[in-house]
Amino acid sequence: MTDSYASSRDEDYPNGAANGSTTSFGQTSPTAGLSSSVIRKKLMGYVGFANLPNQVHRKSVRKGFQFTAMVVGESGLGKSTLINTLFNTTLYPPKEPLHPSAERSKTVAIESIGADIEENGVRLHLTVVDTPGFGDFVNNDDSWKPIVENIEARFDAYLEQENRVNRLKAVDNRVHACLYFIQPTGHSLKQLDIEFMRRLHTKVNLIPVIAKADTMTDEEITSFKERILSDIEHHNIHIFQAPTYENEDEETIAEAEEIASKIPFAIVGSNSFIGTPDGRKVRGRAYPWGVVEVDNEEHCDFVKLRQMLVRTYMEELREYTNDVLYENWRSEKLVSMGVAQDSSVFKEINPAARLQEERVMHEAKLAKMEAEMKMVFQQKVQEKEAKLKQSEEELYARHKEMKEALEKQRQDLEEKKRKIESGRPITPEKNATGRRKGFLRT
Repeated sequence: MTDSYASSRDEDYPNGAANGSTTSFGQTSPTAGLSSSVIRKKLMGYVGFANLPNQVHRKSVRKGFQFTAMVVGESGLGKSTLINTLFNTTLYPPKEPLHPSAERSKTVAIESIGADIEENGVRLHLTVVDTPGFGDFVNNDDSWKPIVENIEARFDAYLEQENRVNRLKAVDNRVHACLYFIQPTGHSLKQLDIEFMRRLHTKVNLIPVIAKADTMTDEEITSFKERILSDIEHHNIHIFQAPTYENEDEETIAEAEEIASKIPFAIVGSNSFIGTPDGRKVRGRAYPWGVVEVDNEEHCDFVKLRQMLVRTYMEELREYTNDVLYENWRSEKLVSMGVAQDSSVFKEINPAARLQEERVMHEAKLAKMEAEMKMVFQQKVQEKEAKLKQSEEELYARHKEMKEALEKQRQDLEEKKRKIESGRPITPEKNATGRRKGFLRT
């Protein structure tokens, strides 16, 4: 590591600074922002943060790991045997067959077995969730419900731990992987298989497994895998795929592609060590026609399954469960409870785009205010016009009334004028009437 830093310093910095890089923190060359929005800085010497993976490694080894796997399938497909074979330990003791007269459970049961495993100083708390009774009834309607309820109950328990005041002792008991065992019929998926995977593919990492693959020929296995993948694609079922990352070497990419090509895994499980004709002791099954070796990639896909589930992608299974499956369920749960969040919170936004967005919002606000002011102004003008019109009508009525009064007065004066000019009294004489009355009395 020191040599690489020295060569970078000698080759990339012949004059003390590289073109398009920074010579000190906070100062960039003019060409740095033109090529990319991200400024890449090269070190002038060894700093030490390249040791971060080692720090994470020490912390992880100190804390240990937790992993929960669920096995689902009909009875007799070798679920317990496969788990014991995967982790090379006896998690499940040998099961004794039930007596024909013994009473059997009428519902799907959920059983959990936990064990602490240590390998080369790395501690793993393994929890295996078994589902005895699944698919063993005449009527298997809704047989997936107890499994879905158990997975959601584990999500609920983890959400409740997140909402506590003290979250230091939170235990992750969420199901990180579900191995679904498919009967080696050689035809296609049954309706129960399709319905189960449709119900669970959004809540758990599904890994389909063809059980007891030693009962089929290589051609039958290849054809059966194609039919299973066709059914899965037709019903839009998402199964776990080995992820690929940028800047990975060709060997890692080839390994991921090889693992993906083996899905669904055709496996054979066995805890027994048997001898081969060439004198080797292997885990496998002996038949009259030969020996099926569990750890031989030419015989079954057990090695690839273990490589994906344990050796290579166990942490990816945990991360995908936490970052995608659990987060989607948590969002739906909180929304159903009436909890809403602004989508712009914690959103990375370009400052220039943010300013443009704020300017557009400000202009929209000004336009809205202008429209409201115009509306208020027009309303005030209409009210004023109505008042002026009413006053005008009142004045017109008053003017008409005064004009009529004046016209009447003019007519009265004209009448009086005519009477004066004709010599007639304007009003009758009161004395004449009185003398006439007295004359008649005498």
